[in-house]
Amino acid sequence: MPKRIPILHLILAVLVLVSVVPLYFYADKVVATNRERLKTNEQLSQNTVTRSMSDQIDLRQKARRAMLDNFSSAVQIASGGNITGDHVAAPELRALLERFVSSSTDIAYATLLNEGAKGISAGRMVPDVFIQRDLERAFTAARDGRDYTGQPLTVGSGKDARTVVLVSAPLMADTRFIGMIGAVVDLEFIVKRLREAHQGRLVAAADPSYATGQDMTKFEIVKNFAEQGVKVQLAQTSEFDVKDGKESVPMLGTYSPVQTLGWAVVAQKKQKDAYQGVFEMERSARLWAFFAVLMSIVVSVLAARSITRPLDILTESSQAIAKGDFSKRVQLKSRTEFGELADTFNSMSSDLERFVQDLKRAAEENRELFMGSIQMLAGAVDEKDPYTRGHSDRVTKYSVLLAKELGLEPHEVEKIQISAQLHDVGKIGIEDRILKKPGALTPDEFEIMKTHTTKGATILRPVTMLKDMIPGIELHHESLDGRGYPYGLKGDQIPLVARIITVADTFDAMTTNRPYQAAMDPEYVVRIINSLANTKFDPKVVSALTAVFERGDLKIRRAAAVQPEAVPAGAAAGGAAPQPVSVAKS
Repeated sequence: MPKRIPILHLILAVLVLVSVVPLYFYADKVVATNRERLKTNEQLSQNTVTRSMSDQIDLRQKARRAMLDNFSSAVQIASGGNITGDHVAAPELRALLERFVSSSTDIAYATLLNEGAKGISAGRMVPDVFIQRDLERAFTAARDGRDYTGQPLTVGSGKDARTVVLVSAPLMADTRFIGMIGAVVDLEFIVKRLREAHQGRLVAAADPSYATGQDMTKFEIVKNFAEQGVKVQLAQTSEFDVKDGKESVPMLGTYSPVQTLGWAVVAQKKQKDAYQGVFEMERSARLWAFFAVLMSIVVSVLAARSITRPLDILTESSQAIAKGDFSKRVQLKSRTEFGELADTFNSMSSDLERFVQDLKRAAEENRELFMGSIQMLAGAVDEKDPYTRGHSDRVTKYSVLLAKELGLEPHEVEKIQISAQLHDVGKIGIEDRILKKPGALTPDEFEIMKTHTTKGATILRPVTMLKDMIPGIELHHESLDGRGYPYGLKGDQIPLVARIITVADTFDAMTTNRPYQAAMDPEYVVRIINSLANTKFDPKVVSALTAVFERGDLKIRRAAAVQPEAVPAGAAAGGAAPQPVSVAKS
């Protein structure tokens, strides 16, 4: 017996059993390729047919325009450029007009008008009121020096009905308007062309059910052309749906623009007819694919069970490690590569467990170094101000107690701890003559002292790791009633971290000796702070202070009690001096 069975053999066996699956996908790909080719061929066919017909119409229109230009030149030569009054009815001009009409079977009627709208006409039809109106519009366009092509109109009735269109051109002598040539063109050649080659396609007037001039924009392909207008240069083919009662019928349609007329040749066909060969091929392929897939699933399930059990064990162990349990080991005995993988996995788990422990120790050392650096910075600030030595450490301790009492998350407590430790870091930027002044500050000096909040924020703002701590440093002297500084924020405009540090800072300022006041009894300070809840301090934070104090968590050296009447007027606000003309440091 071999020491292990190569998993490759098992995989090869499974692949042999389920080889029908790749065959299915191969067949599906072939079907898809053929389907796209058949669709493309049908679309190209439709595109070619419509483009051919639009080119034919375009050429005819250009030929008619050329005939009008030639006739215009002949009229000017024969009349000498004078068709005013009775000159327009000269025999030679009438002969020219009759030859012009007889030169093409498409021209059913033609007229030559002078600048007074008087003239002669020839042809095999008599203009009705609709053509007369179109002639008036054409004459107006000719006066402006423009060619004119009218809308398709129906003349006659029953079997004699014809679709016609008016085309005209101005007669000019140099740059002077002298008259107009108009021709009514019979579009029967278009209808015959459609009936010969394009039965079943959507066309205006090719099917008796569609009347000339009927609004066809309910069809998506016609709507697309109408929306594009004169910008359309090339034939376009697309798939779309047409409403047939309550049902939608998938269609394949193409339009090819006739540039000289602003028209388009439009064809559409039901997709079930256009793609009939595609659909039959797909149905057969799906039927055989269903049986192939069913067989492959049965075989695959039976074969996979011999492989999935060790994989389940490895997966369970991997999930345990992903959740942080690096002590998990794989208990798997197998002579396949799974057994070797289990041994390697267990070895890797041991290495990971050791590396994670090392990383945790390194992270803790980095955190201690970071906190130590912050404490050193805060200590340097406290050392600079001899009257507040140890102030930052005490405010930090009180702030952390208040944050925990408020039930904040550990990461929020840590933010408050760092913010409180650095809340006075801005005093580094305050002049020593103000910071170390043994007495109360003047109003001007106090204004300078107040800038330590914004200076602190400016110092720490470049440090990305401390961006969440800046509000506690910059706003810890704000007051709920808006009388604080630096911005005079009110209520909820002040972040919770700043409201916590405000209470802790005030408590420490009032319970320690300052040059302008003696340390007050902590119980008295708590009463003072409670009296300022809802005005200066957040009532929730004040309640937390009261709770931790009454529990005995706030352990400070009790100073000699100070009587209420001896308390300076500004002491409760963080250390204001009793003199009305000077201000204390905080």
